[in-house]
Amino acid sequence: MREATLALEDGTVFRGIGFGAPRGAAGEVVFNTALTGYQEVLTDPSYCGQIVTMTYPEIGNYGIAPEDMESGKVQVEGFVVRNLSPIASNWRGGARSLESFLSEHGIPGISGIDTRKLVRILRTKGAQRGVVLSGSPPESEAVALARGVESIVGIDMVCRVTSDRAYDWDDPVFRFDGAESSAPDAQSPLVVAYDFGIKRNILRLLVSHGFRVHVVPASTPASEVEMLRPAGVFLSNGPGDPDAVPYAIQAVRELAPKYPLFGICLGHQILGLALGARTYKLKFGHRGANHPVQELPSMRVEVSSQNHGFAVDASTLPPELVVSHVNLNDRTVAGMRHRTLPLFSVQYHPEASPGPHDSAYLFSQFVESVRSRAAVMARS
Repeated sequence: MREATLALEDGTVFRGIGFGAPRGAAGEVVFNTALTGYQEVLTDPSYCGQIVTMTYPEIGNYGIAPEDMESGKVQVEGFVVRNLSPIASNWRGGARSLESFLSEHGIPGISGIDTRKLVRILRTKGAQRGVVLSGSPPESEAVALARGVESIVGIDMVCRVTSDRAYDWDDPVFRFDGAESSAPDAQSPLVVAYDFGIKRNILRLLVSHGFRVHVVPASTPASEVEMLRPAGVFLSNGPGDPDAVPYAIQAVRELAPKYPLFGICLGHQILGLALGARTYKLKFGHRGANHPVQELPSMRVEVSSQNHGFAVDASTLPPELVVSHVNLNDRTVAGMRHRTLPLFSVQYHPEASPGPHDSAYLFSQFVESVRSRAAVMARS
């Protein structure tokens, strides 16, 4: 065992046991309340720049499986757990340990600390800048390093995770809702997906609903998207402050009057900014697989997977945008739609893997939106 230290900007210092890569890390310390899905959390590009704490006390027991990767690498800066499981067992066979996985990707972790105390601090004082350090440096030194960590506010984090080239996605598909997948062909509608930090399961579900999917980097101008003649445009999840990606906001502003749009998380925030709303930073964000949201006006409640630190300010929505979903924990905007144009977005993850899948219907809604727009264009 080797000693490790977690220090927060408020002066709190935790001493624990290091695992993964034997190095330090710096970032915004946040927490996730999911019971399962730690591999999906680790590989979600939306966590770029963050040190993630899992509130569930036992992490690593089912190991790591290749098919659960949401991107090509670990995206978090560091990982904090109460107990690191000494064994890994998975029904799919060949599960590797969380320890070796983080070591391979060069990411440090710390275990053996009081994660309940840590989460109470984050809930009371808000997300904290912090560091994970090897060994047991003096507390004053560790805290000084934490206070020197760059804030994510105003920083373009998307440029760190987006693809550097455009590509087509056609990997094997599956459906959560039990319906038969519609394998796309050359005549299937084309969706252009903006990669602000896109998760692989989003791409799988777009394909499974019969779309040809072409992924483009976050900085792709609207004019290049229009040259592809898409049937619809998807705006992905991603990390950081939506105000820090003006190039994406401008592209969406130009595309919104012309194509059906579906946005998730950062894509939702960017759509709001493009249409005249404002966003703000939440105190400690929403991260977990158990957040209740309510669809309006049906009042249907969905349990959702969420991962975001910013939100759209409901009081700034322009008249043409209406709130479609609300977060029942704090009444923040969880979804919105345009009154006349085929534009909608949600502040959570309907593609969630490993779950829940209550909101998977939104992909079918996007299909209907694309079909309806195509029918209108055919008649005009």
